[in-house]
Amino acid sequence: MEINFSRIKVIGFDADDTLWVNETYFRDAEERFAELLDGYETKNKIDQELFKMEMQNLGRYGYGIKAFVLSMVESALEISNNKVSNTIIKNILNIGKEMLEQPVELLDGVETVLQKLQSKYRLIVMTKGDLLDQERKLERSGLKKYFHHVEVLSDKKEENYSDLLEHLQIKTSEFLMLGNSLKSDVLPIVKIGAQAVHIPFHTTWKHEMVAVEEETNDYLTLSKIKDILPYLNQ
Repeated sequence: MEINFSRIKVIGFDADDTLWVNETYFRDAEERFAELLDGYETKNKIDQELFKMEMQNLGRYGYGIKAFVLSMVESALEISNNKVSNTIIKNILNIGKEMLEQPVELLDGVETVLQKLQSKYRLIVMTKGDLLDQERKLERSGLKKYFHHVEVLSDKKEENYSDLLEHLQIKTSEFLMLGNSLKSDVLPIVKIGAQAVHIPFHTTWKHEMVAVEEETNDYLTLSKIKDILPYLNQ
């Protein structure tokens, strides 16, 4: 897909699994959760029940580690028919605390890209999740200095992007979004008339997957973030 990069003035970046590693920690936590409850159900069933609980709770808790921990606790109670021990509940809470304390691991090439683009473009972070956790990760990452604006959205749908771009006085024709999720970072962007680049991460949360028929040819796909530089004449 050809994108007219000559008109781009503002570049938005997703955070989790675009700037730094995130989903890997959730997959590891799910493995540990299944091990804690293996006396009650099979791993496959536990995974299914946890995902179902997360989907039920999205409207209540939103995205992020804290919401994930609450869903794990509720799932543990449901799977065990309220027989799960206090020790297991404590271990679930500890899983969440360890996730929150993980060091921020930048993805390859991220800082190089930001260094090269900051003088020519207005760079902003557009992410979703828990506000405190995302602010903490951005601070730990050392990347905050490159961004003109940081926005933690409750969701990433067309209306969320449209409202934010209008608020920031950014024309859709001058905006480019980079992210790992087709569902959250790419498809809503192209639908509002802006440009998007998909940079897949090796692990994707089931909720972020899209059916083949939802995909379009209106965006560019790159294997790594540094591959964007030649398109932007850097």
